[in-house]
Amino acid sequence: MNKSIKDPGLGTISNERAKRFIDPKGNFNVKHLNKKKSIQEAYAYIISLSWYYVIGIIIAAFACINVIFALIYTLLGAEALGISSDDISSVFFNSFFFSVQTLTTLGYGYLSPLSLTAGIVSSIEAFLGLIFFAFITGVLFGKFSKPQANIRFSDHMVLCKHNGQRALMFKVMSLRKNMLVLSKVKTSLLLSTQNEDDSFTNRFFDLKLERDQITYFATTWTVVHILDSESPLKDFTDEEISKLHGEFLILLSYYDESFNQDIHRAHSYTFEDILVNKRFLRAFEYNEKGQMELDHNKLNVFKKEL
Repeated sequence: MNKSIKDPGLGTISNERAKRFIDPKGNFNVKHLNKKKSIQEAYAYIISLSWYYVIGIIIAAFACINVIFALIYTLLGAEALGISSDDISSVFFNSFFFSVQTLTTLGYGYLSPLSLTAGIVSSIEAFLGLIFFAFITGVLFGKFSKPQANIRFSDHMVLCKHNGQRALMFKVMSLRKNMLVLSKVKTSLLLSTQNEDDSFTNRFFDLKLERDQITYFATTWTVVHILDSESPLKDFTDEEISKLHGEFLILLSYYDESFNQDIHRAHSYTFEDILVNKRFLRAFEYNEKGQMELDHNKLNVFKKEL
């Protein structure tokens, strides 16, 4: 086996139950313990969530704030806001809509605080409303302005023949029409091996690629590692490779004209993700007008190698 490289920052200690370092979403699969919380981290966490979760959190927070203040106004009594009804449910719902108007600074005017206590509470709510909507504005701007990777990795790697030699391959697809250029990929292998004392150690290897950069990334890119004399996997059979414990660590970077900056995307595969004697099918063709068509449904379509 080829000489291993220094630890790239993931640690050399391992065990038989160790999970992958990079999850399918490209995040580090690390659980933090005894970590102090902060407002800045809450903001960064919300920014990292999907749009569905962000909108859900905003709606839930908005509803909770108004329910809390509606309960406070209800406890102050109907006369605090000039509500004509004494029915508790009517007082609550009128207080809720007054709270919405106060929080959003809308203020239709048919209800207003008539006591000093109600005036103080409504003033506090109006101030919190300014902070709340400033925070929401920052979150939405952060979501829109955050660079998003416009690529997708294949679900599996394949182990097949390539130019008369065994090779490992994975495929990457461009998801948008905007210009992606100067793409580079770096692939490392993490092998977890058992020691004589039954402990486990991580060893890291740089994988030489047939091509580690391309100028234009408009359709798909099949990244190929030949299992030649320089490969750390050259001495393993196909069956032995599928039983190894480790992870292929991938870092892809490219320049995206939409954000005018370099974008980085991490990904990983385990040995369980390798399909033996399979080959990727081409995902693009030319139509009758001579225009290239990229079929996104064909990223994970394979054919059996004869």
